[in-house]
Amino acid sequence: MTAQPEISQRDLRLRSREIMDAVEGGQAFTVTRDGHRIGELVPLRRKRQFVPRSEFAALSRTAPALDPDRFRADLDDVLTDGEIDPYAR
Repeated sequence: MTAQPEISQRDLRLRSREIMDAVEGGQAFTVTRDGHRIGELVPLRRKRQFVPRSEFAALSRTAPALDPDRFRADLDDVLTDGEIDPYAR
């Protein structure tokens, strides 16, 4: 595992665009002030908005079977009396 590079507070201020571009690209940094470590600058984890079909299929194969009647009964148990059933006619 490679240690993340250290950058001084001054470097962060002077090269902020370059450093932020690197963070956006996945690079992490340790920020120092007067030679002492004071924090880490790390990229945010991005939420996936898409799950590949193969991954979904693999996960579905190991999922427990769904009993529709039991599922509906569980939903009915959770709903309060004040809620409206959108399927009632």
